[in-house]
Amino acid sequence: MSSLSIGVDVGGTKVLGGVVDPDGKILLRSRRDTPRQGGSALTATIAEVIKELLVDHEVDSVGISAAGFVSSDRKTMLATPNISGWNGVDLQAEISTLVGLNVVIENDANSAAWGEARHGAGRGENHLMMLTVGTGIGGGVVVDGELYRGAFGIAAEFGHVRVVPEGHLCGCGARGCFEQYASGNALLRHARESISATPDLAHNLLSRGDGTVVGLTGKHITDAARDGDAVALAAFNTTAQWLGAGIASLAMILDPACVVIGGGVIDAGEILLAPTRVALERYLPFVGKHPTPRIIAAELGNEAGLVGVADLARR
Repeated sequence: MSSLSIGVDVGGTKVLGGVVDPDGKILLRSRRDTPRQGGSALTATIAEVIKELLVDHEVDSVGISAAGFVSSDRKTMLATPNISGWNGVDLQAEISTLVGLNVVIENDANSAAWGEARHGAGRGENHLMMLTVGTGIGGGVVVDGELYRGAFGIAAEFGHVRVVPEGHLCGCGARGCFEQYASGNALLRHARESISATPDLAHNLLSRGDGTVVGLTGKHITDAARDGDAVALAAFNTTAQWLGAGIASLAMILDPACVVIGGGVIDAGEILLAPTRVALERYLPFVGKHPTPRIIAAELGNEAGLVGVADLARR
């Protein structure tokens, strides 16, 4: 029996696979572009990646990490908002038939949370919460050393906790979701609002793009914040206030020892994390009485999901 497993992380632009050992080390990688049509074409692409990795390594199990709702038995993609043709698909059966191995399916944020808990920033923690802060907000929870999935397999969708009644319209169809105020997209909106409020201070930030608000990107805001730009820092501070407040509420439910922040926005490092910690202290109920969870940066970057789902496939 091999101690190796394969993890495959399915994203909007790429399918990234890797052979992973029990220590979380990736021994070999394989990558393909994600077919735009999704469905059977995407399933076939995943199988190609797995078969390429099997040429030089013997493995017993495969884990597939993808955005969407995954059934509690880790077999079926219940809903995939950003992938065509996968709703209700028994992905485990289809891929297992193509590659001849045991396959498990897991939500991408759950996979990343498990990767960080086992081999990343959360090593040694039995009670951990992870937020992946990118275009939206994903989440994962480890309770008593086990990944928590909930009754239907869709726990920890933190981005869609409602924080502002009748607030900004979210892609999920509800209004006022957490990710509308504390995600990468929210950072852009906060920056645009800061530019509108203080246009005389916005020249430096706008000059990093094409000179227009529309041309502004998260990287522009991050780079400007690193250089001390007041408008960029204000946008990060607003995002951090929402992020810290949201974590405070979630901490009262889940009581984690640490909160790992990953996703694209974490490239800003302490520019985001420092004011988020301050906001957490400010908004956490029972101030001075309730222990405060540590807020730390993820360590595994874009490969957290791959490493995590490979480890989950062994269990």
